[in-house]
Amino acid sequence: MMRTHTCGEIRPSMIGHKVVLAGWARLIRDHGGVMFIDLADRYGTSQVVFDPEAIEDQDKRRRLREIVDRIGREFVLRVEGIVRPREPDTEDPRNPTGEVEVAISDIEILSESEVPPFELIEQKESLLANEDVRMEYRFLDLRRTKMMNCLVVRNKVASIVRNFLWKKGFLEIETPCLVRSTPEGARDFLVPSRLHPGKFYALPQSPQLYKQLLMIGSADKYFQLARCFRDE
Repeated sequence: MMRTHTCGEIRPSMIGHKVVLAGWARLIRDHGGVMFIDLADRYGTSQVVFDPEAIEDQDKRRRLREIVDRIGREFVLRVEGIVRPREPDTEDPRNPTGEVEVAISDIEILSESEVPPFELIEQKESLLANEDVRMEYRFLDLRRTKMMNCLVVRNKVASIVRNFLWKKGFLEIETPCLVRSTPEGARDFLVPSRLHPGKFYALPQSPQLYKQLLMIGSADKYFQLARCFRDE
């Protein structure tokens, strides 16, 4: 089993339960041989702890020690362990999982990572790279809660709009994205035709003509969340 819970689900009510988590090693701290790792996924962050003294089997302790010592930032990990309360004065009230941690009983590196080009820790946003670097490493930027929340909100808005219009009897119909050039207020983005050398398609500046064709063709209640391409 890859995981039993997400990194944002761990709560005090689960103390004493065995869980399996998977996520990115966002922050790693060595406190006298005891390793604290902030394990993150898109749902949240949980603190997992490797205490070698808590592993009775010597061979297993040695194996886990070797694995933990290899872990770098943004390594993808699978962790098994028992949920337990954090030590007094170490709780994190800003984090929904901040009252508890997971004592590691087994750990596996699923994928290694190079050192990230910028910080992904929310509290260190002042160290964030400029926009050009973030766009180059967009897949990393999307791991930040702030960026993922933008996509979540967009998804919710689109869902609300769709459900409202569906209840009103509208049909969602997608119109073509490769069209004949019909210059409007801006220049077209052109796409060369592979089958017809020297000829081009254009990306639509709006679905205006296709909307009219749909109305003529009896789709009187139509909508789409259209992408409009304008070279401005």
